[in-house]
Amino acid sequence: MPSNAVSESRARVEVRDIGGIDEASVSIPSGVSVLTGRNATNRTSFLQALMAGLGSERATLKGDATTGSVTLTVDGETYERTLTRTEDGVVFDGDPYRSDSEVADLFAFLLENNEARRAVARGDDLRDVIMRPIDTERIEAEIEACTRKRDDLEARIEELDGLERELSELEANREETRSALADAREELEAKEAELDALDSGVEESRARKRELEKAFDRVRDARSELEDLEYDLETERSTIDRLTSEREELESTLERPDDPDGEIDTLDGRIEELRERKRSLDETVDELGSVVSFNREMLGEEGPDLVDASDGTLDDAAEPTAELVADAETTCWTCGSTVEIDQIEDTLDRLQKLRSGKLEERKEVRSEIDDLTDRLSSLRERRSEREQTERRIREIGTEVEKARGRVSALEERIADQEATVEEREAAVEAIDVADHEETLELHREVGDVERRVERLESEIASIDDEIADREAALGEREDLVAERDAVADELADLRTRVDRIEREAVDEFNDRMSTVLDILAYENLDRIWIERREVEVREGRQKVARTRFDLNVVRSATDGSVYEDAVDHLSESEREVTGLVFALAGYLAHDVDETVPFVLLDSLEAIDSDRIARVVDYFGDHAKYLVAALLPEDAEALDDGYAYVDEIS
Repeated sequence: MPSNAVSESRARVEVRDIGGIDEASVSIPSGVSVLTGRNATNRTSFLQALMAGLGSERATLKGDATTGSVTLTVDGETYERTLTRTEDGVVFDGDPYRSDSEVADLFAFLLENNEARRAVARGDDLRDVIMRPIDTERIEAEIEACTRKRDDLEARIEELDGLERELSELEANREETRSALADAREELEAKEAELDALDSGVEESRARKRELEKAFDRVRDARSELEDLEYDLETERSTIDRLTSEREELESTLERPDDPDGEIDTLDGRIEELRERKRSLDETVDELGSVVSFNREMLGEEGPDLVDASDGTLDDAAEPTAELVADAETTCWTCGSTVEIDQIEDTLDRLQKLRSGKLEERKEVRSEIDDLTDRLSSLRERRSEREQTERRIREIGTEVEKARGRVSALEERIADQEATVEEREAAVEAIDVADHEETLELHREVGDVERRVERLESEIASIDDEIADREAALGEREDLVAERDAVADELADLRTRVDRIEREAVDEFNDRMSTVLDILAYENLDRIWIERREVEVREGRQKVARTRFDLNVVRSATDGSVYEDAVDHLSESEREVTGLVFALAGYLAHDVDETVPFVLLDSLEAIDSDRIARVVDYFGDHAKYLVAALLPEDAEALDDGYAYVDEIS
């Protein structure tokens, strides 16, 4: 909804009962905004509230609240988000800036537990993180659909190419048939002239001649009908042979041992077991993630309130990093007892490892489900094909029986018609005319030629129809070729889309990392870059090719020589900077700035103040709003022209 209270160059965030915040309202101008303060001053809580307004669900309710809310006004529009505690956990509702925050959670909301940052710190496969927002399954489905469409078009084009060859053959056949028709007509004219000459020499009465001609016409009609019946009989017998051959071929496919029903039932049961296991793992992973995230946050927020184990009083001289001291203690927020922070850290590390193990197990279960689902689909398809084959065999049996019935009927009609022909020929022979035998023979020959002329004329008409059909079909070939080429281009684009994004992400990281290392000027760190390479991994029961991103480090020695170093040897500062640049590469590769105008930075204490200032300057060039949470001494190194927020209220 439009907002009249906030200009389009500023964003306003109003928070209630989120994290450690009771109530707060902060105005954020475009550019760089710095939240300054010691630990436990609600800077992280404010960033999480801002994330919630932008669409993330990585925010927590205040411990004593049942509901919380955040209202974000940006670019003249207002977005509201509510958090409600239920028996099943915290439920998010409302109208956030983005309905899907996965990309922003990975590459724009760079808090301490940001997965892109932590992936570098843990040495995870960076390719998995970069490619997570890409729906590769959807792309593969589109590739499969495009492939089928292209194949169908190519098959149709090949069919039309075959029609073009057939068209040439039909045209040649038509010319031959026309030539045969011309010869037949010439022969008919000659026979008719010969018959006329013979008739003119016969001294018969006109009545006798008419009787003779009528008798011959009746013979010709009877013979023509007999030929039609014989043609029909030949067609029916050919149909029976074709159907019998088809049935034998189909029956041979059924003879192969193939009983998918039992395996289908087994697979159905196994898949349901695996899905139940996956649902259980999903719940476990989500619960572990929430526990780890909440406790990490609470551990960070407890920093300034650490107590001395000897007298329980506040240690005023404690440094901002006092929470890392090995013997520091705090009150456990789950059981109320006093415990060492290292003990909590160890427990969280074990929980994180447990979660990683569950994630890997879930991945294996998902892979097995996919394999079994494919197998089940194949079995069901085979069962369907078998049922269709059996149904077709039954249909063929019915068609053959009907055809045999028609054959029997035709054989009876042909026998009757042969008798009719013989009877009518006998009637002709009984007529007493001069040159009887020669006249009869000529009439028979004329009848044969007339039937041949009629057959050739029918063949030409049929060929004309076939040629017209093929010419009409060939008219669409050009359109089909154009459509096939367009689908091929789309298919090429789909197949290279994942590859292109991978390359863009690697190039972005390598370019940005080179620039940042120049800006930060680490003493002996020459280069950090990602190498993109193909590896073979096992998925289910098969091995497939996959891409992975390997992080490489090159340092220089005091004598000026360079050497490749292990990623594990990166200092905490170098590792944090690398994680931030990796997240920025994802931010740019996925064009996150087009959908989320904010980049949030937190937990930069591992980097020295001067370098923090340079990192903030560099990141500030890539987002409309950059909000960084810094300790006061780190914020002092930043540009005075930035906007500073000293108190969340």
